[in-house]
Amino acid sequence: MPLNRTFLFAPGNHPRRVEKALGLEADGVILDLEDAVAVADKPAARKPVAEALRRPRRGRGYVRVNAPASPFCYRDLVETLHDKVDGVFLPKVESAADLHAVDWLMAALERERGIADGSIDLVPMVETAAGVARVDRILQARSLRPYSGAWRVKRVAFGAADFSLEAGLVPSLDEPELQSARDRVVLASRAAGVEAPLDSPWFHLRDMDGFRRALERSRRGGFQGRLCVHPDQVPVANAAFTPTPDEVARAERIDAAFRAVEAKGGAAVEVDGQMVDYPVVYRARALLETMREIAAKGG
Repeated sequence: MPLNRTFLFAPGNHPRRVEKALGLEADGVILDLEDAVAVADKPAARKPVAEALRRPRRGRGYVRVNAPASPFCYRDLVETLHDKVDGVFLPKVESAADLHAVDWLMAALERERGIADGSIDLVPMVETAAGVARVDRILQARSLRPYSGAWRVKRVAFGAADFSLEAGLVPSLDEPELQSARDRVVLASRAAGVEAPLDSPWFHLRDMDGFRRALERSRRGGFQGRLCVHPDQVPVANAAFTPTPDEVARAERIDAAFRAVEAKGGAAVEVDGQMVDYPVVYRARALLETMREIAAKGG
C-alpha cells in the first residue's frame, strides 16, 4: 500500500505554487480546481493542471475537481484525466449516486484513453452534513465492481471546514465539536473494508504546536494521514505519521516473540509486560510494513 501520510493542496491556477508543491516530500499533491480557484478562472485552470501532472514529481499527483452537483465537474474530469494522473479528489460527496456517476465517467475516459480500468484513484471527500450522515451508504458504493483486482475507492477524506459551516458548528482549537463526525467517518471506513481515512486540513498556519496536537489526535483516532494546505505542514505531518524508533523497536520485539511462540503451537506471549495475541501482532506487523514503505521511499 502506498504511503498516505500527507496530501498537499496547491491552487491549480498558480504555476509557481504548483511547481513548488510537486517538488516537496508530500506523499501526494492535489492540484485544486475547486475552493482555491475563483469561478471565473476554473475553465482556464484545467489545461495547466493537466500539463503539470505530466511532469516529473516526487509524490503522487491528484486533481481536486469541483463537486458533482456543480456545472464544472464533468469538464474538470474530461480535460484533466490522463495516464499520469494518480487520482481524483471528489469534494462534497453526498450519496452513492455521486460516486456511481463519477466512477462511470472515469471508467469511460480510461477506456477511451487507453488507461487500465480503475487505475485512477477516486477519493470521496465527506464534508457536508448529508455526506457525514450517509457515509455508510456512500462507502457501500465503492463495492460496485472490481477493476483488475483493485477497487477505485480505497479511502475517503474528511473535510472539517465545510462540515462545520453547514452544521452550524464553531469549533474550538482542539475541535472536540467535530469528534463525533470524525469517529463516524473512521468507523464507516473500516466497516466498509476500505483503508483508514484522511483527516481534514489544519488552517491555523502559525500554530504548529496546535497542529502537532491535532496530528496526534488524528493518528490515535484512526486516520492514516492528513490533508495539508501549506508546505511547512508537510514535514510535520510526515513525522507525526511515521513510527518512532521506540515504536519500531517494540513492534520488532512483538513480531519476533510471537513468531517464536507460534512455532511451538502457541497463540499468545508476554512482551514488555503486555499480553500479545493476534490483534496486537497484526498492528505491530502493519507498523513494520509502514516503515519498509517509508524506507523504500527514502524517508
